[in-house]
Amino acid sequence: MFDMFVVLLVSIFAMITSLILTPVFTWLAHKWGIIDDPEPKERRIHEKRMPTMGGIIIYLSFYLAAFFLLPIPDSQLIPLFIASTIIVITGVIDDIFELSPVLKLLGIVSAAALMYFLGDVALQTMTFPYFGTLSFGILQLPLTILWIISFTNAINLIDGLDGLASGISVIALTTMGIIGFFFLTIEEVSVSVMIFILVAAIAGFWPYNFYPASVFLGDTGALFLGFMIGVFSLQGLKNATLISLVLPIIIMGIPITDTLFAMIRRKVNKQSIVVADKSHIHHRLMTLGMSHRQTVLAIYSVSVIFSIIALLYNFSTLLGSVLLTIFVIVGILLFVEIIGLVGEDKRPILNTLKRFTKKLNK
Repeated sequence: MFDMFVVLLVSIFAMITSLILTPVFTWLAHKWGIIDDPEPKERRIHEKRMPTMGGIIIYLSFYLAAFFLLPIPDSQLIPLFIASTIIVITGVIDDIFELSPVLKLLGIVSAAALMYFLGDVALQTMTFPYFGTLSFGILQLPLTILWIISFTNAINLIDGLDGLASGISVIALTTMGIIGFFFLTIEEVSVSVMIFILVAAIAGFWPYNFYPASVFLGDTGALFLGFMIGVFSLQGLKNATLISLVLPIIIMGIPITDTLFAMIRRKVNKQSIVVADKSHIHHRLMTLGMSHRQTVLAIYSVSVIFSIIALLYNFSTLLGSVLLTIFVIVGILLFVEIIGLVGEDKRPILNTLKRFTKKLNK
């Protein structure tokens, strides 16, 4: 169905388009006042006013390539285009006027529901080793929407440093594309092709977004990338196995960990779940003494480790997958406690290990 040389050329086209359009948009953003102000500083690290909403260039570059240069079925591409356009419009309005969390969520839910009803994207069944297949039945719609919301918000929350969300998205999408290309059916290869085109579009934008950035993704870009990752991760999961469902979660290890423990942190501290703070992974690493650039590169490195683990799942036995999962969970818990993601005084595992070590030394 796809000539891979043509796919490569189209990817180059998407990257060059993004590379050229980004500085043009940056100039227009300055002229039109599409600027992110460092005040208020609940989550912001930057100290100067910066052009934002740059993610719209990734959106345009991707669809210019996908619509006009690749034979992707309309039944697959058009629902995705309409749904992601809803997301981009939501992000644009939020970047300009700052939407309330409820209205922002409404935009994401609308786009996710559209993908369910028109895009044939859904969690229908799950197969468990030795136990058989579980049908989600009437839970298909809420589970699908919850999945897409989770991935969309995960990227949005991690977008706190120059190049962080765009770089993590490239790593996650590339891993999904590789897994899809080698392990999905021929009919699903078009998903991998779209993923590689999106990666190329992000790659053209990334040099302007990496530290020191000249333009931000904005909620326009962060919501768009998170939504696309959520949808693409579901494309091959209609009839999921336990492992296939785990793979996207592992690939998105850093954003999902950050989101999950942000919820736990706010619950423990009796704060509203939507209140912004400066205790996300990148904030904690910088508090520990890392520079802006070092923090971003460190998180990239951990994201690559998660991606390698996800690739290993495809070759491991059931026992190997269980051991990998235990390793990942223990590793995440130790990482979270070391950097104090929930709170500097909330480190039960490390405190238990310290007490145990003291007893051994007596």
